[in-house]
Amino acid sequence: MSHQCPHPMFRKTVPTALLLAAVAACSPDEIVESVPGPVEPASEENRHVNILYWQAVAILNPYLSGGTKEVEASSMVIEPLANYDDRGEMVPVLAVEIPTLENGGVSEDLRSITWKLKRDVVWSDGTPFTSRDVVFTGEYCLHEQMGCSPDASFTEVETIEALDDFTVRVVFSVPKPFPYGPFVGAVTPILQHQQFKDCLGARAAECTVENFGPIGTGPFKVDEFRAGDVISLSANERYREPGKPWFKTATLKGGGEAASAARAVLETGEYDYAWNLQVEPEVLERMMAAGRGEVVVGFGTNVERLVINQTNADSTLGPERRSLYLDGSNPHPFLSDPVVRRALALAIDRDVLIETGYGPTGRVTCNIVPAPAEFASAANESCRVADSDEANRILDEAGWARGEDGVRSKDGVRLSLLYQTSTNSVRQGTQALIKQMWQEIGVETELRNVDAGVFFGGDPASPDTYQKFYADVEMYTSNFQGTDPELYMAAWTCDNAPGPDNQWLGTNMSRGCSAEFDGLVERLAATPYGEERYEIAKRMNDIVVQNHYLIPLIWRATASARSKELKGVRINPWDSELWNIEDWHR
Repeated sequence: MSHQCPHPMFRKTVPTALLLAAVAACSPDEIVESVPGPVEPASEENRHVNILYWQAVAILNPYLSGGTKEVEASSMVIEPLANYDDRGEMVPVLAVEIPTLENGGVSEDLRSITWKLKRDVVWSDGTPFTSRDVVFTGEYCLHEQMGCSPDASFTEVETIEALDDFTVRVVFSVPKPFPYGPFVGAVTPILQHQQFKDCLGARAAECTVENFGPIGTGPFKVDEFRAGDVISLSANERYREPGKPWFKTATLKGGGEAASAARAVLETGEYDYAWNLQVEPEVLERMMAAGRGEVVVGFGTNVERLVINQTNADSTLGPERRSLYLDGSNPHPFLSDPVVRRALALAIDRDVLIETGYGPTGRVTCNIVPAPAEFASAANESCRVADSDEANRILDEAGWARGEDGVRSKDGVRLSLLYQTSTNSVRQGTQALIKQMWQEIGVETELRNVDAGVFFGGDPASPDTYQKFYADVEMYTSNFQGTDPELYMAAWTCDNAPGPDNQWLGTNMSRGCSAEFDGLVERLAATPYGEERYEIAKRMNDIVVQNHYLIPLIWRATASARSKELKGVRINPWDSELWNIEDWHR
């Protein structure tokens, strides 16, 4: 059964096709039960699926890229021990069951979790999948010379040991009430030991053949990968579920932009599925009138945010100094002032941003953690009403005076910033609106957009990635897998800033640093579920938001398009959208 009913907001503003596809919070009597019918036979030539990710995939190893597109493309091939399903619940994939205290899989002292592996799984090359592959994957990410993108998932891991060929125990250095970081969700899949054994540490990024064509246990295998362009895949004939995947071949094409991706499914029918439709609602409505497809929507934890750089990204400093603290010697010339950061946040009218760019696929949020409800803070709700008067007042009071051109300055430093994001019509519209809002408070803004494949590509040699952050402000969406924010929040610790030391794979993009926050990371990891855990998470959210290291803008729905002929799609805002592609069919 899947939730298909719309939030009341959708009923007022969205055409019927989008209304029926909307997935949001529902009361029990509003739930529509969707039971798959029998799969109709199809000709062999019709058993090919075309998928369009308008942000092109750069690599098929999520350990070397935190980009959603890389994680999701990889999920067709390599799998974790467990996934989150479309309700945010853990389901076993390569494991027999989800370990718990009740079934003995989690130890009484919460210091270890034991996974029992399925015995009928083989890699696509015919070799057996065993606990050695799981142990190796942990060694791969935890290697001291490795810049591992999802390293927060392995926080406090002490050892990973094979008890036998089909049993793995993860031991933690402290009690872990939430021990499901390693190997749960598409961000931490299992790599084949035999294929990657020579790719440890500093050599990881050099293993092009392995990173572009991983051997997997998933429903598909890679036939050809052209980085930044297209992936050709075929069904894994050794996949453990008989008769799956239904599709014999698949193409995942990258590049372009969101509107053209939507058009390729909704109007022309050239593609079966298009991901991440950050497209104006009126544009989507016109496209759906063609009757070829529909938009599927689900609210999870996606938040479009502004990241406020705490370090000086001046190009004259050279690559070794830009965006680095260097023992605190490189603070941002004006964004290190908390008054300026607060003023930028106060000036933003989120309702205008949603009305013009998102419609029912966006909601105002004042938190970086908008859901689940028990983790959502109520301490920041004032952001729902913009207050340019207050922004001007506090800037005046702090000595940031307007010049003849209307731009504020202090001690020779002008409030003139570079604001970057990926190339996308909605994002460029948001940029233009925020620029106007900031102009009203005396802040000069230069806008820059970067091709999404480059911006989110994670290439350590590129100066244009969101990790390098060679700008003052940047904007993008991020989220966390599942329904617990512990691992997500651990990414914002002081020592997690991207830099040459971690191959630019750190996740604290703002470089904001709070000793209190770092201490709460440890407390959250050791606190059982209940009010205390919820309150710690809320306080962590508040530290980041009230310091304005990150400025939350919009709680975004996961919104993608599917052909009306494509069945079995269950939109999943908690994990990879391709999490159940083995069940897709016509």
